[in-house]
Order: sequence, then C-alpha cells, then structure tokens
Amino acid sequence: MFRTLRLDAVLVQAVIAGALSFSHLHDLAAAAGQDGWKAWAYPVSVDLLLVAAWRRMRADGGNRDAWLWFAIALVASLGANVATAGMLDMNDVPPWLCILVAGWPALAFLGGTLLAHSPTDAPKADPAPVADADRVPVRDLTVERAPEPAPELPPAGPAPAEVTPEPVVQAPAVTVPPALLDHARKIADAHRAQTGQPIDAETLRTRHGLPPALADSIALQLA
Repeated sequence: MFRTLRLDAVLVQAVIAGALSFSHLHDLAAAAGQDGWKAWAYPVSVDLLLVAAWRRMRADGGNRDAWLWFAIALVASLGANVATAGMLDMNDVPPWLCILVAGWPALAFLGGTLLAHSPTDAPKADPAPVADADRVPVRDLTVERAPEPAPELPPAGPAPAEVTPEPVVQAPAVTVPPALLDHARKIADAHRAQTGQPIDAETLRTRHGLPPALADSIALQLA
C-alpha cells in the first residue's frame, strides 16, 4: 500500500532552502577554481557534515565535538550564501578563499571521521546477582536471656477493717429564728414518736409551707 504524500509548509521551505544553499555552494566552488563534478561535490560534503553532526548531537545529548563540527559546516553554508549575494566579486575571488575551498575536503573528511568513530558512553551494566551459595551466613549474635523470676508477693494477712466515714454536718445556710426552731423541734419529736424516724426537710416544707432553703436549714439543725 502506497502512503499518501502530504505537502507540508515546513517541508516545502526546507526543500527551497536546501536547494538555494546547494546552488550557492556550487557557485562559490566554481568561482574558486573547482569546475565540473568537483563543484557539485562541495555542497554535498557540507550538507552531509551538517547531517552527521546533528545526528551525533541527538544521540549524545549535546556532545561538544558534534556542536563544533555542526558550527563549522553551518558557517561554510552561510558564508557561501552571503558571498554569492553580491558581497564578493565572483570573477575575482581572493586567494584566501581559494585556499579555504581547496582545503575543505580534508577538513570535512576529518570531521566526518571524528563524528563516526568518537567513543560513546557505554551503558552501565547491572550488578550480577549474588547466588545463594556465595552468600556468607550471618550468625545470630542475639543472646537469649533467661526469664526473670516473678516478684514474691507478701503473705496475705487479715483484711483491714472498713472505716465508716463520719457524716459531715453542713452549717446552716439560712439563719433560723429561735422560736421557729423550738416549734420545729417539737414537731420533729412528735414525728419521731409516731414514725420512729427523724423528720426530713420535705415534711417540714409540706406541713408548714416553709421555703426550701429555710426547711433545709432547720432539718440540718435538727439532725
């Protein structure tokens, strides 16, 4: 199945830029005295060095040598573009430019060789697993301690007698008149004679209609 070729603006721009740069390099090499097929070989050499340096930078993550050769090839391409744009008389090329053009093949060969054969960082090998037979047995140096004896309990003696706390008599919160206290004492004596129990504050309050605080105070004094 044939894949559909879709034109892309970036791809078209790259083709146009490559063709123009290729033509400028050819024209510069021809003006420097390289005629025939040799003039066409110069742009191929520059573009191949650019591609090789770019691929090496991608593989090594920014190798300095790759960046150096990429810059050299880029300067050669840009220099040809500028020189053929009217900045240089193509009919009277200076001698130094002829020397550079003539020495470019050797320089490009050196750069391509260094990029192709420079060492790369070898991946680190994982440490070999240690076999069970090679492992040194480790002795358990923990000393087993004997269990400590249980503490002796004192001999059981007679249980202490329970002490009954004495009731705390609260002081009366309300001052009771003596006459009322004497009358309440008579009622309390009559109640004790009838029921056999001391009178409480509730009984005093219901029989005589006393306020709660006054009935409580009288009950405490009669206790």
